[in-house]
Amino acid sequence: MEIRPILSALLRNKTGPVLVAVQVALSLAILANALHIVQARQAVSARESGLANEQDVFALQIRPLQRGGHEEQLAFQARQSATLRAVPGVLSVASSSQMPLSRSGNYTSLSVNRSQVNSTAQASTYRTADSLVKTWGLQVVEGRDFLPGDVLEIDTTTSQEFPKVGIISRKLGEKMWPGSASLVGKTFYFGTGEKAREVRVVGVIEQLQTPGAQIDDLGEYTVILPMRVTGNKTENYTLRAEPGQLDRVAKEAEAAVRAASPTPVIVRIKTMNEMRTARYRADKALAWMLVTVSVLLLLITASGIVGMASLWVTQRRKQIGVRRALGARRVDILRYFVTENVMITSAGVAAGVLLALGLNQLLVSQLEMARLPAGYLVAGAGVFWALGIAAVYGPAWRAASISPATATRSA
Repeated sequence: MEIRPILSALLRNKTGPVLVAVQVALSLAILANALHIVQARQAVSARESGLANEQDVFALQIRPLQRGGHEEQLAFQARQSATLRAVPGVLSVASSSQMPLSRSGNYTSLSVNRSQVNSTAQASTYRTADSLVKTWGLQVVEGRDFLPGDVLEIDTTTSQEFPKVGIISRKLGEKMWPGSASLVGKTFYFGTGEKAREVRVVGVIEQLQTPGAQIDDLGEYTVILPMRVTGNKTENYTLRAEPGQLDRVAKEAEAAVRAASPTPVIVRIKTMNEMRTARYRADKALAWMLVTVSVLLLLITASGIVGMASLWVTQRRKQIGVRRALGARRVDILRYFVTENVMITSAGVAAGVLLALGLNQLLVSQLEMARLPAGYLVAGAGVFWALGIAAVYGPAWRAASISPATATRSA
């Protein structure tokens, strides 16, 4: 089939084809970037926290309504820890000042020497008197876990004492000492200046996310310190239950804590699954919104192509009839309309690719998004070519079905 007659016909009536091509271009640009954002958000929400089988882990917070002094609080902690370990189905218990993905935690400036003016990294600090490595199933890639002698008992209301050793995440180590073959034995400081507190690395874990679980490497800059503290309003524990027993264990743990406390306590429980859901609720909502927008764009574009093709069929009834009378077959009429639509769609796809790249460049510069992979453009182009053919096929088939006598009869 000759392309030139089709192109000439389109150029004589430019408004309709231009509108369809513009619609395809805009839809392709938005669709490609929207799906890229959806994929990026899904990848973020699927990241591992560093905890093994996190569906079996939960946090338990105890707030006594009456608190004694330092020794009374230490005794209370020891009694509650023993109570929690005795609950059937509890595999491990550890005190923990905060939880990954909880969106509630502290961040501290770290440096590699006291003379620094600016800190090297911002890290989140987990404090524990037990083994988070064991309870959370963290993977130690260098060094060791804490020993009982590493743990300090500190009254935060009167003491300035600070742990001398710590465990850091691999990502933090790479940030603090880039290119270093070994991190164990390295010394770092909390803060800068003469009052900065010195800590020596005794262990390195593969991964542990911060409470905020930031998207970039900052989300894995973490430190674990061995310390049991008093003077806080709440006592925080993290427990690992036997597989499939979390709901029952959580209920029994709460009941046991209340029964073991000589004074009234407020108990709050939150599972890791709940924390993950809350942390990524906004990301999932954005993904669903973008998917909905993408589907609506496809429907609108398809309806535009169908409407325009139907209008062209109506306007060309006599032309179609004449062609049929001169010997054109149904397949020739069908091929004509499909080819015409492919040409319009191709123009829109070409413009849409350029527009998609421009939109992605704006997102990269303003929102630090990743570059749009070429695969999204190729897939998007294929979708709109297929959509264009599918949308025009109905009107084209109706045009091919028009008999010469009916089409050429005067109104």
